[in-house]
Amino acid sequence: MFFLKDSGAKIEIFCLEPSSDTTDYQVEFHKKGKSEWKCFIRNASKWKSGKVTAKFNYQDREYEISAEVKSKDTDEYLIGFNWEPADITFGEVIESLGKIPLPPYIRRESEESDKVKYQTVYARVEGSVAAPTAGLHFTQKEFDKLEQKKCKIDFLTLNVGAGTFKPVKSETIGGHKMHGELFCVNDDLLKNILEYKSRKITAVGTTSLRTLESVYWFGVKLLKDETCEFKIEQWYPYENDGVSFENSIDAVLNFMHKKKLKQIYGKTELMIIPGYKFNVVDLLVTNFHLPGSTLLLLIAAFIGEDWKVVYEYALNNDFRFLSYGDSSILIK
Repeated sequence: MFFLKDSGAKIEIFCLEPSSDTTDYQVEFHKKGKSEWKCFIRNASKWKSGKVTAKFNYQDREYEISAEVKSKDTDEYLIGFNWEPADITFGEVIESLGKIPLPPYIRRESEESDKVKYQTVYARVEGSVAAPTAGLHFTQKEFDKLEQKKCKIDFLTLNVGAGTFKPVKSETIGGHKMHGELFCVNDDLLKNILEYKSRKITAVGTTSLRTLESVYWFGVKLLKDETCEFKIEQWYPYENDGVSFENSIDAVLNFMHKKKLKQIYGKTELMIIPGYKFNVVDLLVTNFHLPGSTLLLLIAAFIGEDWKVVYEYALNNDFRFLSYGDSSILIK
């Protein structure tokens, strides 16, 4: 969202996640009158204090919203939003005032068409700061073909956050801090994974892969402590022994059954690097990623040294990289 200072300076605020510990973003999207979010700010050097404001129209009525910095943590800011009249939700504010947050390497302003192009056909839940770009290659036509081939298709939710695309700037991998990302899976998905594992599991996108692998590690945690928090810390898989795939998923399903849950929310900081043992996913559909990214580390972990062969081929054949780019299917 874009705001103006009294001086005329333009301030861009990029909402990352709610400030509260809620695991359901819809709670925050439905708040009226005020809401607090963790954000990135562009042009922050020109906003030292005070409020910035913006006006917008919703259903032929004019509204005014203000934003104020509550606190700062490294490169993230806690921003308090207030708007009047207070009869619409924050989700409606964003829909009216907000712009599609295109990646910075797409050097143009977002357009109305991006609401369709930079979105998967199967998107249902609001909250992600970026599209899971491997999914952009799938239309209903592709899904129909897969179903004709007796492929079982399931869906999950991961709210992509800043951690997915934040570059590795530390000298060693161990010095990089992954941001947590919220995700949600339902019990039908887990049951189908158990049933179809022998036919191999294909993840569409690194986000789907991280979610499925995180669910596995939650099962490991549950087998050690049934009261554990559904949060997978960055280095947990490298510091703990695993269990069989079946035992882990069964543990998660049993937990959900006891709690009478049809879906379960979790948070993952999982960082997948070379040496990681994949427990759920056998094949990966993914776009081509930048050097120095955690996503490229994940690819190197998935297919080993062959990642160099794949990327050399892509570079030599003018493949397009990143969000609006070409895709690949990788087999571990």
